[in-house]
Amino acid sequence: MSALHWAGLLLLAAVAGAVVPFQSAINTNLARGLGHPLWATLASLLVSVLVLLPVIAALRLPLPSLAFIGKAPLWMWAGGAFGVCFVALAVMLVPKLGASGFVALALAGQVLASMVLDHFGLFGLLEKQLTLPRVFGAVLLMAGVVLIQFSPALEKSATAVG
Repeated sequence: MSALHWAGLLLLAAVAGAVVPFQSAINTNLARGLGHPLWATLASLLVSVLVLLPVIAALRLPLPSLAFIGKAPLWMWAGGAFGVCFVALAVMLVPKLGASGFVALALAGQVLASMVLDHFGLFGLLEKQLTLPRVFGAVLLMAGVVLIQFSPALEKSATAVG
């Protein structure tokens, strides 16, 4: 893989992460207007379908294989349930934790779960052993989460002591 291709993938991953706080903040306001976070979750996912269908049509993607659909294991369909879980929890937690707190904690959960998935090569992923440097990187990320989420409390206690 060329360095330019790799840089493009890194940029796309960063964009994917950058949309999360926007989505969460917008859906939080939608929940207020609709009266409940689950209504906002449903609306968000319906808009996702309405945006995705014309893209699929424009790209002229072939229909999926009915044979695969019939024999795919049930766990392969869980992605949608995880999506509902993420969107609904974001809508419920962003007002309480703030966008940065929610994203930091969500990132911490993603890193920990990803390391388990990689270590065991679950769901057909390439195995990546849990090494000391990878664990150290996760610990540094967790320390960052603590600083992002609890820095106002830490500042107050430092001021009270000083």
